Amino acid sequence: MSLTSLAVPREERFFEDYVPGAVYEFAETVTLSEEDITAFSRQYDPQYFHTDPVRAADSIYKGLIASGAHTISATFRLFVPNFLPGKASCGSPGLDEVRWLKPVRPGDVLRLRLTIVDAMPSRSRSDRGTVAFFAETINQKDEVVMSFKGLNIFLKRNA
Repeated sequence: MSLTSLAVPREERFFEDYVPGAVYEFAETVTLSEEDITAFSRQYDPQYFHTDPVRAADSIYKGLIASGAHTISATFRLFVPNFLPGKASCGSPGLDEVRWLKPVRPGDVLRLRLTIVDAMPSRSRSDRGTVAFFAETINQKDEVVMSFKGLNIFLKRNA
């Protein structure tokens, strides 16, 4: 796997800057603390192994783990400023095959790796195209803890 950097600054990126086969691994990280995990989960996913460290110790996870919704939110905290263009982003039609592969625990440091799978010009709108990518959220042990496939629509540079 060859890692590439997005040489074009975020505000100047367009559809043409996302080349199939390119792999990006960003230096920015997110660390989830016990307080982060329990606060998020109390509000959005109140299962005991996300909210109660004492009870979680007796669960199948043998300790507190982050909600999958929290993990994907943390991933998007890395995805948006590092991968999406500032002005040329037109949103996403969706994500596929979201997989939580390993538990995320308090103190885990997460980073993001993205592989461009395809870049398809729109057949109906000549000013844009769709970029297909594969995303992996990786912890400090180099373990992939979550993955998903996604699509984003980006404007073309000179349209």
